[in-house]
Amino acid sequence: MAGLRLIVGLGNPGAEHLRTRHNAGFWFVDSLALAAGARFGVESKLFGETAKVEIAGRPVWLLKPATFMNLSGKSIAAALRYWKIEPEETLVAHDELDLPPGTARLKFDGGHGGQNGLRDTIRLLGHGKFHRLRIGIGHPGHKDKVTPWVLGRPGQGDEAAILRAVSDAIDVLPLAVAGNFMDAMTRLHTSKD
Repeated sequence: MAGLRLIVGLGNPGAEHLRTRHNAGFWFVDSLALAAGARFGVESKLFGETAKVEIAGRPVWLLKPATFMNLSGKSIAAALRYWKIEPEETLVAHDELDLPPGTARLKFDGGHGGQNGLRDTIRLLGHGKFHRLRIGIGHPGHKDKVTPWVLGRPGQGDEAAILRAVSDAIDVLPLAVAGNFMDAMTRLHTSKD
């Protein structure tokens, strides 16, 4: 399988959203950029911020859509066209209600599971054939509480757990970038406790 050329973090722009659960995807790409000593710059034609890093000896673009979550697909579709990257060479990191904090999972293809950034991306691409990094944020227990939950800040324990999951995912990323997705999944999905 082809390796990764684009890693997208989903989130909402603006300081007030910085530490919210919904921005777990931004946390991931921000951590990647930080580790590589790269800085994000605004790329207006791609409706977002971009940075370029090297992972596993390969150049990889990082993208943070500035469109707000529900319109993430606009930025992702523009980046794929502009850089001539296939969806299969793309990893989209996003918050995942169905996983507990501290858990990160890789998957390829599938539906959007109610995640609005994925929903918009699938709508614009016409399919879901891209890689996802699902970063667990836990579920508030009732669907009526989901919006304030995802837009709220996690407590200290949950935040530490989410950041640990981000770090675990970064550890296996070189395998995914090189195209060894099965190895990356096996390592990430094998419990460390």
